[in-house]
Amino acid sequence: MSKTIRNIFYNHLTFEKILEAEKRASKGKSYRREVLLYELDLENNLINLMNSIKNKTYKLGIYTAFIIHEPKERVIRKLKYKDRIVHQWYIEEFIKPYWLPRFIFDSYACIENKGVHKSIYRLQKFMQMMKKEYQHYYVVKCDIRKFFYNIKVDILFTILKKHIDDKLLLEFTRKLIYENNNEDGLPIGNYTSQYFANIYLNELDSYVKYNLKCKYYLRYMDDFIILTKDREGAKEILNKISEFLNIKLELELNKKTRYYPSKLGIDFCGYKVYETHIMIRKRCKKKILKNIKKWNKLHLMGKLDYKHVQLSYNSFLGHIKHSNSYNLKNKYEKQILFDLNKKN
Repeated sequence: MSKTIRNIFYNHLTFEKILEAEKRASKGKSYRREVLLYELDLENNLINLMNSIKNKTYKLGIYTAFIIHEPKERVIRKLKYKDRIVHQWYIEEFIKPYWLPRFIFDSYACIENKGVHKSIYRLQKFMQMMKKEYQHYYVVKCDIRKFFYNIKVDILFTILKKHIDDKLLLEFTRKLIYENNNEDGLPIGNYTSQYFANIYLNELDSYVKYNLKCKYYLRYMDDFIILTKDREGAKEILNKISEFLNIKLELELNKKTRYYPSKLGIDFCGYKVYETHIMIRKRCKKKILKNIKKWNKLHLMGKLDYKHVQLSYNSFLGHIKHSNSYNLKNKYEKQILFDLNKKN
C-alpha cells in the first residue's frame, strides 16, 4: 500500500465516476425540488460539473445555515446539490480507499460495517476481558469540547498534505477545506466533514494505541473510552491525552471527561454498558415517554400524523433491541391510546 496518494486525480475524474456520485447523493432525496431540477438535464449538468473541475473553474457554493435541537442545538450548514455530488465523488474516490485501511480497528463512526451498535458490543467485550484479568478496573471516558467547531483547518490540511503527493488532488482538497470557510471548524452537515474529522482524530488514535500502548481503547467520533487497571494509570493517561490534544491538535476535553471505577458502568453512544448487560439511557426513556404523551394528546384531538409516529416509534424499537430491555416495549405500548399500525 502506497504511503502517499500520487498521480490519480484525472484517472478518477470521469463521467462514470461523477454519475455514480450523483446516484449516491440523490439516494433518499430524489423527490426534493433541487434534485428533480438538476436531474431534468442530468447528463449536461454532470458534464459541465466534470469540466469545471478539470478546467479549475469549479467554485464551492454558498452555505445555507439552519439550526436543529436534537439531541442538542447545532448549526447545520448545507451546500447546493451539485456541491454535494462533488463531495460524494471526492470522498469515495480519494479519501475512503486511502484512509479507511489506515484507521485503527476500533474507530467506529462513519465507517462501513462499523457504527454505534458494533461499538457498544466491542466495549462490552473489552469490559469482560478487563473484568476477567483484573476484577476491578478503571474507565477513562473522554469527550472533546465542541469538536467540529474547534477543528483547526490549517492543522487538518497539514495532516492531509503529508499523505497527498498528487498536486491536483492537494489543490482540490485545499479548495474544499478553505473556500467559503473563513474561520476554523468544519461545517456540520457536509459529507466531507465526517471523514475529515475522523482523519483529524486518527492522529489521537495512533498516539493512544502506539505511544501510550492502550490496548482497550475505542472511539466513536469525538467520544472515546479507555479501560485501564487502576486509578493512577487512568489519571496519567487522561493527563497525557489532554496534553496531546492541546499541543498537537489544539483541542480541549470538555467537562464531562472523567475517570472512575468500572462498577458504575459506561454511558456510551446512547447506552449504559456493563459487563453483563446493556441498558438504554434514562434520557432516551424520558424522550419516548414524552413523545407518547404528545402523540396521545394529538390522537384525541384528531390531529396525529400516524405515519410519522410509526417511523419515530420504529426507530426507538431499533434502538432498544440492542439492549437488555425485554419488558420495555410492552410497558410503553400499554400507554399508547391508538393503533400503531393505523394510517391517516
